[in-house]
Amino acid sequence: MTLSAPPREPTRTDRLLAAVGGLVAAYVSLAVADLVATWVRPEASPVPAVGGAVVDRTPAAVEQWAIRAFGESDKAVLQLGILVLLGLLAAGIGLLALRHRAAGSAAVGAFGLLGALAAVTRPDSDSALDAVPSLVGAAVGAVLLYALTGRLLAPGAGAAARTDLAGEPDRSEVPDRPDHADRPDHADRPDRADRTDTTVRSDRRGFLIVAASAGIAATGAAALGRAAGSPVAEDAAASRAALRLPRPAPPAPPVPAGAQLRVPGISPFLTPNRDFYRVDTALVVPKVDADRWRLRIHGSGVREERVLTLPELMARRVVERDITLACVSNEVGGPYVGNARWLGVHLADLLREAGVRPPSEGGTADQLVARSVDGMTIGTPVEEVMDGRDALLAFGMNGEPLPFTHGFPVRMLVPGLYGYVSACKWIESIELTTFDAYDAYWVPRGWAAEAPVKTQSRIDTPRPLARRAAGTVMIAGVAWAQHRGIARVEVRIDDGPWRDAGLATEDSRDTWRQWAYPWQATPGRHTLTVRATDGTGATQPEKRTGTMPDGAQGWHSVVVTVEGA
Repeated sequence: MTLSAPPREPTRTDRLLAAVGGLVAAYVSLAVADLVATWVRPEASPVPAVGGAVVDRTPAAVEQWAIRAFGESDKAVLQLGILVLLGLLAAGIGLLALRHRAAGSAAVGAFGLLGALAAVTRPDSDSALDAVPSLVGAAVGAVLLYALTGRLLAPGAGAAARTDLAGEPDRSEVPDRPDHADRPDHADRPDRADRTDTTVRSDRRGFLIVAASAGIAATGAAALGRAAGSPVAEDAAASRAALRLPRPAPPAPPVPAGAQLRVPGISPFLTPNRDFYRVDTALVVPKVDADRWRLRIHGSGVREERVLTLPELMARRVVERDITLACVSNEVGGPYVGNARWLGVHLADLLREAGVRPPSEGGTADQLVARSVDGMTIGTPVEEVMDGRDALLAFGMNGEPLPFTHGFPVRMLVPGLYGYVSACKWIESIELTTFDAYDAYWVPRGWAAEAPVKTQSRIDTPRPLARRAAGTVMIAGVAWAQHRGIARVEVRIDDGPWRDAGLATEDSRDTWRQWAYPWQATPGRHTLTVRATDGTGATQPEKRTGTMPDGAQGWHSVVVTVEGA
């Protein structure tokens, strides 16, 4: 009677392959989950779901650092970081599986449960089906890791020696001793070490075949899934393509001829949609079917709850307005500000029809909480929405339906307020409440509950560290103080006196204003500084402050080098 020896001790190569097996299992798991998510909901894919949960729990200071460091690529960087961390964990799980095969597969399943939990607890989740992509992907990954590890754990031929109950080797399985090498039959029997290496190589070859096949199959399936597209996203795209915007009554007047200065390098008066800044927390841009979209208006002071469809909204009196939007994350001289021509309806009219009155007229609600389909909440002062300014529910941007990245089918915007307290994208509900009763998304994270736009100016040209030839150099840029307007812009060279810049024609007090100053540049290194004065007579202060809690302020300056003729 004989007993089998335990499996051989893993080699360094085995451990390397085990780590690779963990990575392959994780990759296949994510690919399968992503494929399933195209049919459930793209936002339910594990990486966006976990990434969204990370964003929700990230301190505001870290978020601001990410925006400063990576700009609009911050979401891609976050997802890349999640994938890198997941890769390291997957390699570790592969090594764990080499020692404890079932435990490794269980760890893959645990990560699937984590992804499922993140998906179903997201604010925009409304179905337990959101858990399915992570669970299915984890199940496939766990089975694959178990199979791959089995290839590495198979006993090698050298460890397969049999032992009888007395502990003596079974001679039929013991390799020939060197002193028997002269036996005639020795040359006919393969060397034991050779047979062991052959078996190990065969196991590893099988491992590589299974790993490569699984990876190729997962890649192909994911590619086909992406090519086929998500039914939800396809319906949304079709609804946007079919949407015909109503004619405004009246349309916005043409942009004044003098509003756009002919200075190379200056920001265009109207920002093209493709260049308009985007700052939000959505890792996957929501794709909302306009035919199914609904807007609910409810809360304190609302006589009767209302639910509007997009056709009902567009059937109202439609207006067209040029309005500049600014993000509170925009640092002095930063890029997160843009000007567009918006098409929509006045929000104040809808609220008054619902019975809402501002606090100045005895209304019970002082805060309007707009909620997005992705769960974002934006808190806006009711008084500012209803004080006569062009607070809009917009469905058009620069002559076309809103792009998905900017809130299709409907978004909200209020001139004079930073976006985080006014510009809800993908809006689906409006609740009337109070600031005491509810804190919108950003307030618990350290941002102010109310945030009027601060007077700002920016030098667009010359760029920082630019080199120019001596002679006339045009210094130019934009200034903004929405709902107050810009009355004056001044430029200073080094520590010299302030000089008035020429102002472009004002379109409205809700838009930014271009400015330019012809500078007779002399050779050397120079610091150029700008400051603006708004329509109330207030000049932006010199001292720079950070973006938190209610927006940056301070003078913008750039350093340039002027070369001699």
